[in-house]
Amino acid sequence: MIGLGDGKYFMSTKPKKMKALSLKQPWANYVASGKKTIETRKWSTKHRGKLLIVSSKYPDIPPAGYALAVVELVDCRPMVKADEKAAMCKVYPKAYSWMLKNIRKIKPFPVKGQLSLYEVNFKSDLYSA
Repeated sequence: MIGLGDGKYFMSTKPKKMKALSLKQPWANYVASGKKTIETRKWSTKHRGKLLIVSSKYPDIPPAGYALAVVELVDCRPMVKADEKAAMCKVYPKAYSWMLKNIRKIKPFPVKGQLSLYEVNFKSDLYSA
């Protein structure tokens, strides 16, 4: 919905865009549930803000191939030993910790995953369960 400023709203049909990141399962489910609050990669990003978490199609652990959550990416820095519990993995060479906050499950919808960060268009209200 878009506010008109006079207390009235209308539904926008214009697609919205959000940066997305595909994660293999079970890691995507762990992020969506809030159990995993640090994602690790061998590459860094300057992106900060909303990020759509998408479950990769492989391995085929449901819901494979769907957007599952919206998170706030608040920092990206070299991984340290203290990150291991929240990342659910041991420190490894050249690892970066992507610090995730404000994790919100969404109504899942299918997304064709990609490597790196990518844009996803959507029309519906993400937070309708």
